[in-house]
Amino acid sequence: MQPATKLRIINTFVIMQQKPSNILMIRPVSFGFNKQTAESNSFQQTAEELAAEFVQQKARKEFDAFAALLQTNHIDVLIFDDTLFPETPDAIFPNNWISFQDSNIVLYPMLAENRRLERRMDIVDHFKKAATGIIDLRAYEQKGQFLEGTGSIVFDYENKIAYANSSPRTDKKLFDQLCKQLGYRSILFKAVDANGADIYHTNVLMCIGKHFAVICKECIAADSETVIASLKTTGHEIIEISYVQMNSFAGNIYQLFNADGESFIVMSEQAYQSLNKAQVNQLEKYGTLLHSPLDTIEKHGGGSARCMMLVVSN
Repeated sequence: MQPATKLRIINTFVIMQQKPSNILMIRPVSFGFNKQTAESNSFQQTAEELAAEFVQQKARKEFDAFAALLQTNHIDVLIFDDTLFPETPDAIFPNNWISFQDSNIVLYPMLAENRRLERRMDIVDHFKKAATGIIDLRAYEQKGQFLEGTGSIVFDYENKIAYANSSPRTDKKLFDQLCKQLGYRSILFKAVDANGADIYHTNVLMCIGKHFAVICKECIAADSETVIASLKTTGHEIIEISYVQMNSFAGNIYQLFNADGESFIVMSEQAYQSLNKAQVNQLEKYGTLLHSPLDTIEKHGGGSARCMMLVVSN
């Protein structure tokens, strides 16, 4: 295992005093288009016309630039290098197989068989001593029940509410079961894209910050009243994004805090460019916007900035 690398960032924008965020990231060594996940992830685009080594090199450069951006602004990051064997093209998205909920480590059941190989017990061991317990849901894979971490679930940590979009990767019963175990109220809804297809993960259509929520309301037309009412009741300003903006990963963003209590809203360059001036102004009330080009990772992996960051504490 490569030693964990701490990265930090500087910023002049101070929104509130806040416990600093700690995130974990996996530097890719075999990133590429994953055929096993493509059927349920419409954000992915094939890379068959490109050499696998070329795609990996571009993804590695994007990863390193993204990590450097966080470093410049004093956000704490733990970086582990992926391993060449077994081959794990989606290892750059660790938030799907593990999450840290209060003092618990949660291990999740994954739909794609090759994504199950991403699980790293050395990473679990790294945090196990500080954890109260481990909630291991991996056995549900054999029952055909899946729940892919903070891709499937968007947690409102402050108010102990969990939001999830029912999809092939997010089982309703398992979601409710985990929420009861963690002491969270569960809110399940149905979200579809402009073509009426299931949206594979909840965190591509919504983000919950301390006092704001970004959401593609069009995706959840049937359940929007319940979801929006809950977000407003908990004091979140609603920032709506369109289908087009969601497809540019404007929902796959996250609020982080550095050691100085400064707030940052992290996203890809594509996501940032898709936002209009009013939306940018709304978000800037809650933190400085950090954005980095992740085009290769987004195009061939079907995930973006939020998917790349496993939040250890926030």
